[in-house]
Amino acid sequence: MKSSVLRLSLLVFVPLLLSLFFLVFMPKDAAMKSYEVFGVKIEKNPPQSKLTQLGVATWSKWEGGPTKIPWSFKEEETMYLLEGKVRVTVEGSVGSFEIGAGDLVVFPKGMNITWEVIEAVKKHYNLKK
Repeated sequence: MKSSVLRLSLLVFVPLLLSLFFLVFMPKDAAMKSYEVFGVKIEKNPPQSKLTQLGVATWSKWEGGPTKIPWSFKEEETMYLLEGKVRVTVEGSVGSFEIGAGDLVVFPKGMNITWEVIEAVKKHYNLKK
């Protein structure tokens, strides 16, 4: 029993710790612009040409102040955060991650999360049918 728990702990915590170590100690100018965490795709500060190509300015808008909301994505949702900061906890995961102003984020259909607004958010969003 103990060896099973140890193996599971190693499978979960070692990759998480290595990822955190990589993000903390990696030079800022070499930091990844695009990455995936818990199945969520995040692109930091995409170029304006990409935002224009996607039509972000024409997407629906949402804004809200500090709150904590359980949420289930009925469709794939792409969002671009104009302002603010959010902590996202994915149901069944061992951790959370933050997204904020300048992030282009894609949440997969069917994902269940807790959306915790840390700093008031303004975003554009688009649902893929």
